[in-house]
Amino acid sequence: MRNFADFTARNPVVPYIRECDFAVRSPWSVAERRLLDYLLIYIQNGSCRFRVDGKAYSFEQGEFCLIQPGSLVVLEGLGNTVTPFAHFDLFYNPERESSFPTRAGQTVLDAYFHLLQPRLDELLETEMPCRLRLRYPSKFRDTFLQVVEHWQYHDPVMQLRAQAGMTELAIMLLEDYEADRSSPGVLQQALNWIASYFSLHLDQEIRIEDMARKANLSPSRFNAVFKAQYGVTPHQYLLDMRVSHACELLRNTELSQEQIAAYCGFADVHHFSKSFRVKIGLPPGRYRSEQRGAQ
Repeated sequence: MRNFADFTARNPVVPYIRECDFAVRSPWSVAERRLLDYLLIYIQNGSCRFRVDGKAYSFEQGEFCLIQPGSLVVLEGLGNTVTPFAHFDLFYNPERESSFPTRAGQTVLDAYFHLLQPRLDELLETEMPCRLRLRYPSKFRDTFLQVVEHWQYHDPVMQLRAQAGMTELAIMLLEDYEADRSSPGVLQQALNWIASYFSLHLDQEIRIEDMARKANLSPSRFNAVFKAQYGVTPHQYLLDMRVSHACELLRNTELSQEQIAAYCGFADVHHFSKSFRVKIGLPPGRYRSEQRGAQ
């Protein structure tokens, strides 16, 4: 994998729009082709079915699709659709004006390899999904629609506004996904709050998505970094903490099993009893009696 900072020092991030339109269409399809540049599509109305590198995706109104260079794609609009789109380069290439949106059926690009844009997922060494997960989807949408609108005017000022808007979109994308490429040591230090967070919220529902957002990571990256630091998944770590606290309450209090289940964040006493038995090897009641007998 190429280092992102080293690469961008030689090939700066300078977005360049190649083609941009609102694309108001009745049922439509574009046969398989391989892309040289980035393709960003917003499903403003209707629904679409895309196949990217052999994987099928269904997109509904309000979703963004980002297809990276080198991908094999088949695009299909189901019914009447409005799908604003932009073909663009993200990284500077002195020959960018020679590049082009590939045509349907164009899958072999050996002759145009010098025009192929680098892929973000490879440079950032992180997941870059086709269906974008955005921290600020409304801002991203509004900026993109302005870009498409400005591009329809051919005077220099409006074209410059469109390019500036695409730069803002690139900044938002990198802010959302570049954090996932940080070094493991730095990321692990960023999770030092986990133990106290779990302890303070032990009686509540704790969701991976919320913790990932707090750590400024995608859920999949959060899981990977968490396991690298703690040796277990977040779910396993939280379950171990809940059972450990339950053991303490069983030994040192007269609380009922129902109360302990609630204090430790189990859905109900049956979930508590089952989880406790799997972890400790004894049902909670027997554990309590044996611990009391040993004192």
